[in-house]
Amino acid sequence: MKDLKRLEEIWASYVYEGRLDSSVQPAVAECWKKCREAGVDPNGGLGRRVDEAVFRSIREANSTLMETALPIMQSVFDIVRRTGFLMVLTDSAGYVLATMGDESIMERTEDLRFVPGALWSNLSVGTNAISVALDCDTPIQMVGPEHYCRTHHGWTCSAAPIHGVNGEVIGCFNMSGDASGVHDHTLAVVLAAVYGIEGKLNLLHNAELMRTALESSADGIVLLSQDDYRAIWINSAAGRLLGQDLEELRGRDFRPFMPDIGWDAMDWRRGSRCFADDSRLITSEGVLHCSVSVSPSMDYVTRTLCVTLKKQKHLIDSVNKVSGNRAIYTFQDIYTRDPVMKKTIALARRYARYDGNILIEGESGTGKELFAQAMHNESSRAEGPFVAINCASIPRDLLERELFGYEAGAFPGAQSAEGNPGRFELANHGTLFLDEIGELPIEFQPKLLRAVETHSITRVGGGQEIELDIRIIASTNRRLEQLAAEGGFRQDLYYRLNVLKLEIPPLRERPGDIGLCAEHFLSRLNAMSGEQERNMTAEFLSGLMEYDWPGNVRELQNSLERAYYSAAGGELDAQSLRLALLPGPKPQERQDSGEAGELLAALTLSGGDVEEAAKRLGTSRATLYRRIKRCGIDLKSLR
Repeated sequence: MKDLKRLEEIWASYVYEGRLDSSVQPAVAECWKKCREAGVDPNGGLGRRVDEAVFRSIREANSTLMETALPIMQSVFDIVRRTGFLMVLTDSAGYVLATMGDESIMERTEDLRFVPGALWSNLSVGTNAISVALDCDTPIQMVGPEHYCRTHHGWTCSAAPIHGVNGEVIGCFNMSGDASGVHDHTLAVVLAAVYGIEGKLNLLHNAELMRTALESSADGIVLLSQDDYRAIWINSAAGRLLGQDLEELRGRDFRPFMPDIGWDAMDWRRGSRCFADDSRLITSEGVLHCSVSVSPSMDYVTRTLCVTLKKQKHLIDSVNKVSGNRAIYTFQDIYTRDPVMKKTIALARRYARYDGNILIEGESGTGKELFAQAMHNESSRAEGPFVAINCASIPRDLLERELFGYEAGAFPGAQSAEGNPGRFELANHGTLFLDEIGELPIEFQPKLLRAVETHSITRVGGGQEIELDIRIIASTNRRLEQLAAEGGFRQDLYYRLNVLKLEIPPLRERPGDIGLCAEHFLSRLNAMSGEQERNMTAEFLSGLMEYDWPGNVRELQNSLERAYYSAAGGELDAQSLRLALLPGPKPQERQDSGEAGELLAALTLSGGDVEEAAKRLGTSRATLYRRIKRCGIDLKSLR
């Protein structure tokens, strides 16, 4: 026990003479010095209250600290009741937030104004345990004359700083009593209380972080009691999935909401988990198919189950993201000077605004998928998936599962828990592009017809009908109407697909686009290669114009690329042309194709300018006009 008489001598020697004894606690000595330098009156020490409005704002700013600390303060007070001790809680600045104590000691605190709303800092009331704990960030016990002001010499105080979750000082807990009743264990009690407050603050912080994370999740999350499967906690996403108010769901038995889960068969105590990719969720609006995960907590006291609900749409969106099921081309990617082609584009733009099925007919290589993607990107479904499937490339026995998907166990090799969505499901809220629809086996067409008519499918091995919101665009390089008339295609399916029809003209019927497309492809090759820039000679271009292009734009692109990388120098010439055009069935020759090709090449290189083209050909303007007329060249298509 400290010698109070000796402490009084040490205090007086410093306060009145400035001589500091080395036995003074370092933290106390540091604060004494600040008081003396600031001119704090050693005979003062009375607290000063702030007005009620200011104090109210201080309490509001420290509401979390008070809510956490006051129950612990009450517990400590219940233990030390009638022992003459006072408990004090302050904020980080030293403002007293709350006090608890016996009636006798509370009267003494009034005399000192050691009351809620008073500032108990070093420079306000002199060095005290609270100010030392806050200023030096250390636990401290002080007795009698260790206080700077004489009015506090009858007290002993034990205080410790309270730290927030980030380690910052947010307040102080203090126990004060008569100086004659000082005990070493008092500081231990204070420290125990502070550790309890800090631990509770950390738990609240972690719980809030967890709650925020769970609440912000797009998945539905429900915590259930293992004993009766009633909801302990539920996030907003789960409420939205179920279509019910959160308050109505709390305390509800969740088993009826998820009848497909084998609740009774699972041994949760052994850590059993359950996962079902396609499980029915009974909502207020009907049945919703979800991925459901149920996992027990490792906390054997609380005995909770964590249930995660994910809409199948989210799974499908993930598959589409990974698979790249999106449209990249727009109408700006379709290059043409041809009046007929321009009318086709205008018609396609109008079709894009409507939601009816579209049938695109055109030869191979004319750009049917390009048009399909462009219409999707200009439609109200642009943000949804664009799923393409080539009907000619899928084996007959795989068509149904590819288009409609399958459930787990539907066939040997389909044993995974997940099953698999088909192209129809992947295209939900977007566009399904059925390329080469004319090659679809006749025996499968009734199933496709029903899916097109009802906008719903049933997975292979499943019994649940899945409703879909999709737009279908089909394409073919065959005359589908004629094929249907001949019995090679179902007429009812043809009429269902042929709501809006688009015919893409072949490249040979729009010769003005040959040069335009060639220039575009060449420009792109020059930009990509990083080699010497190459140009087309008039001879090379004339040869392109004379060719019928049975493979249309696709063949032109491939031929130009072949010529580009096989060219020895910076020009694509006659030699390059011979390498570009692969041997094969000769296209049907046009009348005067040689002359027409020569004229088209010159006009293309001059951008449709007749006078410039005449100079290139070494002829007069009038002569060139006569030759243009004789060959039937439309000048408008070249501008």
